[in-house]
Amino acid sequence: MSNTLLTYNPAPSKPQFSLPPGACDSHVHVFGPAIRFPFAQGRNFTPADAPKEKLFALHEYLGISRCVIVQSAVHGFDNSATEDAISAGGGNYLGVALVPHDVPDEELQRLKSAGFRGVRFNFMPHLGEGATPPQVIALTHRLKPLGMHLQVHFASSLIHELAPILKTSAVPVVIDHMGRVDATLGPDHADFRALCTLMEDPLFYIKVSGADRIDATPPYDLGAALARQLVQAFPDRCFWGTDWPHPNHTHIPDDGVLVDTLQRIAHTPELLHKLLVSNPQNFYRFEA
Repeated sequence: MSNTLLTYNPAPSKPQFSLPPGACDSHVHVFGPAIRFPFAQGRNFTPADAPKEKLFALHEYLGISRCVIVQSAVHGFDNSATEDAISAGGGNYLGVALVPHDVPDEELQRLKSAGFRGVRFNFMPHLGEGATPPQVIALTHRLKPLGMHLQVHFASSLIHELAPILKTSAVPVVIDHMGRVDATLGPDHADFRALCTLMEDPLFYIKVSGADRIDATPPYDLGAALARQLVQAFPDRCFWGTDWPHPNHTHIPDDGVLVDTLQRIAHTPELLHKLLVSNPQNFYRFEA
């Protein structure tokens, strides 16, 4: 354990309010256990194990019954740990895979059958060089007949050059963590304005996860304010997630505090139900 990094709070606070039945955490990861699911060569750090059992226990504690597990870069293109967690989730856990842009169609079909609903590509400096945007767009034409979507994670400054390319996607595009804008710069900053403009296109969806990433100061008032603006403007195309177990972070967030930000992000019962229940149900297609 001395050479690994614990990235999550093992004893989060209890949220101050109850989530609606069927609430979905639309963005988490699983790490390991490394003895069974080895980490990828060339990863940028080695995390402590954060296996499915820890995730399931956290969700029971927080009052969350559904989840979308996003394959972590620390496991690379070997989606086995995520697939194992999906399999153990009884239909309430689905996934988003990491794949190379030239992944065979047979593997995409296999991932779909295993409960993966989309594929993710990172355009983040700390995660290294990957596929080019045109290569990613080319892949979307092979995702379309499978009913799979594209998820993208990018540094906020890249939105200006990525937006026109992403608009040519053949499938819906989910933007991670509010486009990683800097909440301390406010809603009038060029990156956030560009994000809102992009979201006017119904092809795009957004995860208002990461209030703690775009605003490093608990209780994340600035991050929650931008999330609230997005939820109000695009109520049918927003999802929320904890981002447990919080890799590549400035600090270790308290997941109970993250749940409590929802009171400021989706401030009416109707908006909260859309954000946590109906939007993920309609988009990710959980089993009834």
